[in-house]
Amino acid sequence: MNAPVDAASEPYGLDRRRVVQVIAVRGADEGWRGSGYQVTWNLVLTAAHVVCTATTVQVRFLTAGRGTREVYGKPVWTNPASDIALIRLADDSIAGGPAAAEVPRVRFARIEQPMDCEALGFPRFRLRVDAASPDRGANATYRDSHHARGDTTPLSNHREGTLEITLKSSPEYDPERGRSPWEGMSGAPLWSDGYVIGVITRHHRSDGLGTLAASPVDGWYEHLAPDEINELSSLIGLPTHRDQLERVPRSSLLSDGAPELRESAGRLASRVAAQWRKEERRRNVHDPFPLPVRFRNTGTRLVDHWAKIRDASPGADPGPLALDGSLDQIVTVYRSIPSRRLVVLGAAGSGKTILTLRFVLDWLGDRTPADPVPVIFSLGSWDPTAVSLRDWMCHQLVRDYGLAAPAAHGGNLAAALVDTGWILPVLDGFDEIASGLRGAALKELDRTTTPLLLTSRPEEYAEAVQKQRPLPKAAIVELDDLTLKDIAVYLPLTSSPGADGGLHGTVWEPVLDELHRQRRGPGAENVATALTTPLMVAMARTIYSDASGRDPEELLNTSRFATPEALQKHLLAAFTPVAYEPAPADSGTGRRRRRRWDPGRAQHWLGYLAAHLDQLGRSQAGVPARDLAWWQLGTMMRRSSRMLVIGFLAALALGVTTAVGNVPADLVATSHGLEFALVRGLVVGLLHGLVNGLLFGFVYGSASRGAAEPARVRVQLFGRTRGMRSRFLPRFRLGFTYGVLAALVILFLDRVVVASMGLADGLDGGLAGALVFVPGIGLGVGLVLGLMAWLEVPLDIRSGVSSSEVLSQDRRNVALYLLVWAVVFGVGAGFANGLTGTGPVAGPVWGLLIGLAFGIEAAFGGGLAYGLSFTAWGQWVALARIWLPLTGKLPWRLIAFLDDACERDVLRQTGAVYQFRHAQLQDHLTQVFLAGRDQRPADSEPVT
Repeated sequence: MNAPVDAASEPYGLDRRRVVQVIAVRGADEGWRGSGYQVTWNLVLTAAHVVCTATTVQVRFLTAGRGTREVYGKPVWTNPASDIALIRLADDSIAGGPAAAEVPRVRFARIEQPMDCEALGFPRFRLRVDAASPDRGANATYRDSHHARGDTTPLSNHREGTLEITLKSSPEYDPERGRSPWEGMSGAPLWSDGYVIGVITRHHRSDGLGTLAASPVDGWYEHLAPDEINELSSLIGLPTHRDQLERVPRSSLLSDGAPELRESAGRLASRVAAQWRKEERRRNVHDPFPLPVRFRNTGTRLVDHWAKIRDASPGADPGPLALDGSLDQIVTVYRSIPSRRLVVLGAAGSGKTILTLRFVLDWLGDRTPADPVPVIFSLGSWDPTAVSLRDWMCHQLVRDYGLAAPAAHGGNLAAALVDTGWILPVLDGFDEIASGLRGAALKELDRTTTPLLLTSRPEEYAEAVQKQRPLPKAAIVELDDLTLKDIAVYLPLTSSPGADGGLHGTVWEPVLDELHRQRRGPGAENVATALTTPLMVAMARTIYSDASGRDPEELLNTSRFATPEALQKHLLAAFTPVAYEPAPADSGTGRRRRRRWDPGRAQHWLGYLAAHLDQLGRSQAGVPARDLAWWQLGTMMRRSSRMLVIGFLAALALGVTTAVGNVPADLVATSHGLEFALVRGLVVGLLHGLVNGLLFGFVYGSASRGAAEPARVRVQLFGRTRGMRSRFLPRFRLGFTYGVLAALVILFLDRVVVASMGLADGLDGGLAGALVFVPGIGLGVGLVLGLMAWLEVPLDIRSGVSSSEVLSQDRRNVALYLLVWAVVFGVGAGFANGLTGTGPVAGPVWGLLIGLAFGIEAAFGGGLAYGLSFTAWGQWVALARIWLPLTGKLPWRLIAFLDDACERDVLRQTGAVYQFRHAQLQDHLTQVFLAGRDQRPADSEPVT
């Protein structure tokens, strides 16, 4: 059959291509008619009384044209008490039809107040005569579709337990006494706000033609046994507990928000979804299937009052919610919590990060334009004593998603989205906050009742809560360990099949046989204990399934791995070398060839990066940092070393250009020979370079306590804001001050030191030249800095946020700095020379040459030195692209190495920064790197 639903189906709400007419044949009976809806690729939801005792069932789909398409099926699940049933479409009918992913899952809800509703079905009063019938003796008839729209309320029909539907339009009269015109409408799902809230089952004729009744979804739980609910949940995704149903109308402060914020939130949602889908593909989460991460309600000692969590009326004690579930139910469970605050506890490697990733993707998959956007924030970089949660989140949004553009009502876009509730914080890693700061972090979280999802290890969270009080209005679930059944099903499918193409004979069979023995040996016990977390199972998969020539049976060797901890350490140690082993595809001729890195060198570089994060974090918060930012890579060097590198490059930039520029000037404008020009050029270059190096090195050392972050700005001639223009004068004053000081020092060197060496060339312009030179340099530097402040505007959300894109934007900014320095000083020097008219050579040609020489010197000596000292790209070039590769700490093609590490699942990328795939892997690499050093190098002392 051709698919009644295709990939273009709407993922949210009623879709006419999934509406069906149901014809149930009962023996000699001509057939009972009803309506239904395709809820999965092979299941149709309808009313039980339509299909009960049916011998065959015919299902008619609406087609893209004006016809129908008929398929056959049979009832496979019925419940007369709730009056709902499922029809399974015949296998031969659905062959070649849509895959499961092409039929979005229906979402179920309950209403709590009068709501608009709609249903699409085939009632009897829609009976029509087919004018195109070829049979002239008896015209063929058909039932057309009817889109019923109206209002429903949970208060009517209380004793019957149905929803009353008051229709906006209905038949004007009853065409046939004794039969309802609404016959055939039974089985049509009732929709509200994009959710199924019931199934139409009855028409009470005494209520009139404008009223129908529906079996409410929340009422099904009263009629179904627990095993029936579980079966229905597995078949069509019905939540396993009534409390997990979404409530409509959904409370949202966002639906009437500013259109620009709604639009920005939509763009952010697309970016977040793309980011984490890419990460999910890299991790092979769905190959062969996601590991079954499960969670359950945790102990009550950490949980706030359920009455507060459930927003109960004063004095009521509603009891706990049923929050047990699996990974694919996390959004449903979260939505069932009225306070929208959930804490997820789990041991290291238990799947907290995968759960947050699944939560974000599933939420965004079902997101409506009025829903907030879930964003994952890694809490390890937050210092709650220095910055509020709100300000920290705003900073992270600017850093990772480029939300620095001004908002309509002041502030930037990040702050506007946070303040208006468009951001749903997914706070990952409460345990990664320094132990001395967790109490302050919990107090900061305590001050707000904003919706959130928080993850932590149990011990760290319990310690913080016991010293204060539970997080207000937050429910708590705890992740379970993987079971033997979980890994016995998963691991064989990750490896090559056995000789018969089945699950027997895989490399994992000997290990699993040992694990299934009634009396396990010590080695099997170690393996069973070690492989209880998704992290360790993933490590084992990479080492023994994805790589060739390795036998997992060695894991049972107790002489090598005496304890589960030793086994886990082995998996962590073997993971990185295996990840960098050359694969056969690496040397092939495919379209994408993975870059090859020496495994030993790669491990050394990763160890350096891990140690850098460890040192960076401990110097700031006492715990290892987790965000690997390219602009911070030079901070592992002590400040004095960084000052020397920056100062040397700044001196080189101005010294070389000055030396080279003085030689032709002396040859053209003086009578001195080549030897004089060369000697004077070398001396002046050395002195000017020394001044420039000392100046920029000192300014860098005094102004920098860490690394400069990338400037989230670009140059724009029009559309600048008043706030940006107001920065012109402060930057101008700063530039003028430093420019005058530098000019005085250079004037002293040229007029005193160089002249005392007999190298004066007579081109200094005398007193007039000095009076123009000093303020001219000050005005030039001030004008450059002021102009750049005036021309810069923040990047908006549509700009790139990946590391390479941010790096490219910062590099373009530095190139524009060089151009502005060259233009300002070139024009200024040429104009000043024209005014003074000094020197043996004068005139417009000489002024043009002077302007060109000054412009080049200013571009390299000022612009490049400024970029090296005060921009993230400049410091990146000086430290991470030149010095650290020269010393062997990092590879020359660092960004390519980091991106490749993401492809190998050693790192992951979140916004503009990288992270190791798990804190345990980062900590292991740190220990290996530090243990492998004979002594601490001088350039890796703690940052001061």
